[in-house]
Amino acid sequence: MTAENAKSQDLQPNSILSYAKDLPNICSLSGLAFTLLAIYYSISGLYAAAMIGMIWAVAFDWADGLIARRMKGRTDNDRIFGGQLDVLIDIVSYGVTPAILLLSYGNFELIYLPGAFLILAASALRLSYFSTYGLADGSKYTGLALDNNNIFLVFMFLFEGIFSHGIFSVILYASGLGLAALNVSQIKTPKLSGNPINVFILAAYTIGMTVIYGWKLL
Repeated sequence: MTAENAKSQDLQPNSILSYAKDLPNICSLSGLAFTLLAIYYSISGLYAAAMIGMIWAVAFDWADGLIARRMKGRTDNDRIFGGQLDVLIDIVSYGVTPAILLLSYGNFELIYLPGAFLILAASALRLSYFSTYGLADGSKYTGLALDNNNIFLVFMFLFEGIFSHGIFSVILYASGLGLAALNVSQIKTPKLSGNPINVFILAAYTIGMTVIYGWKLL
């Protein structure tokens, strides 16, 4: 009976908050914090600040995977938990945030609601598909990975001042729908975040965008 009790204790899961100490999960939650800032500033209409939050969310998302692959001593449960946490944060970072950005830029008019729904629905379908089937051939995504949505939108907003608000609203709407279509398409795209060189490129891009949008805020 003592041996059975010991075995039963070994099978008990760790506490929820114990996973908050895991470094990759700390990165994931840091990305979530920047996502919240992006949502807040999108609703407030301060889009330069929203762009900074959106690109840093991607940076922390890529960093958590890189750190997780290099850390030693992580258990299968640690990896499963981290993967689930990453997926849940992705739906907020790359689905909810662009949808709210579109709604806010469109002054929350009803015509923007279908577009926001399609962006959010595509991200949910994309993540569910990935959670079910994983990478195609072990190295490529099926459909455009959602982090590319933020990377593209942050770049696109650099040209917002060139157009009138009405014209850029149409551009943003069309871009959001185009990205959503690519997210759920059958195209195969490489896993960019798995390459350390790409991580450094993203880091430079993140810092560059932060400087540019930070200057716009001054």
